[in-house]
Amino acid sequence: MSTRTRFTPLQLLALTLFAVYALLPLWWVIVTMFKDNGQLFSTFGLWFASPSHLAENLQTLLTRQDGIFRRWLLNSFVYAGATALGSVLVSALAGYAFSAYTFRGKNALFALILVTIMVPGTALVLPLFLMMQKLGLLNTYWAVILPGLVNPFGLYLMRLFWDAGFPKELMEAARIDGASEWTIFQRLGLPLVQGGLVTVGLFSFVGAWNNFFLPLVAVSRDELFPLTLGLSVWNQTSSSSGQEPLYTVIVLGALVSILPLVAAFLTLGRYWQGGLATGAVKG
Repeated sequence: MSTRTRFTPLQLLALTLFAVYALLPLWWVIVTMFKDNGQLFSTFGLWFASPSHLAENLQTLLTRQDGIFRRWLLNSFVYAGATALGSVLVSALAGYAFSAYTFRGKNALFALILVTIMVPGTALVLPLFLMMQKLGLLNTYWAVILPGLVNPFGLYLMRLFWDAGFPKELMEAARIDGASEWTIFQRLGLPLVQGGLVTVGLFSFVGAWNNFFLPLVAVSRDELFPLTLGLSVWNQTSSSSGQEPLYTVIVLGALVSILPLVAAFLTLGRYWQGGLATGAVKG
C-alpha cells in the first residue's frame, strides 16, 4: 500500500520559493513580448500592458532583414539535429568498443577521455577555430557541426548503458551463431540501449541548440547564424547604430527559440529520465 509524502511547512515554503525563482524569469518573458519598448520601462514588469503589441512584435521578428529570423531558426535545427545524430552514432560506437572489447591501454584511454569532460567548452573555441581555418571550413555548417560530434560525456553514458543493458552472454551467443560485429551492434545491441541513445541525443541537441561561442568565431555570414548568435547581433546592432532598440522583439525571439527544447523534453522525457537513473545506478 503506497503512502503519500507529506511535506513540513518549511519544506513546502522552500519548494514554493524555488518554483517562483525558477518560473519568474519565464513569466517576465511572456509578459514582455506583449509590450513595446515604451511600455517595457513605464509599466510594472511582471504584468501585461494595454494595448498589446504582440502582433507588431511578431511581425517585426518575422520580417526584419527579409525574414532572416526564419533562416536562423532553420540553421539552429540543422546544427542541433546534425550534431545530435552524429554525437549519438559516435558515442554509441565508441561506448560499444569500450564495453565489448579488451585492448591495451583501455582503462587509461577511458580515464583520459573522462578528464576532457572537465575542460570548459569556451577554452576549446580558439583551438577549434584554428583547426577549422586550416581545414578551410570557416563560414560553413561543418565548422559548427563537426566539433560537436565528439562528446566525452555521451561516450561515458553509452559505455554505462552497454555494460548494464547488453549482456555479454548474448553477444557471445551471437558470435557463435556467425553474426558479424555490425549485426550484433545494430540489430541486437541498439534496441537494448535505446534509453541511452535518446539521453545522449537530447543532451547533445540542447548543447548544440544553445551553442554561442563556437558560431561566434566560426561563422561571420548572417545567413549562417544560429538563433543564439543572430538575436545577440540584433541586440548589439540596434543599440549601437542609434536605431530604436529591439528589446521586446528579441525577448519574443528568445521565447520562440526555447519552444523546440521544451517540446523535446516533454516528448522524450520518459527516456532521458530513465536513462539518467540507469547511468546513476550503474555508475
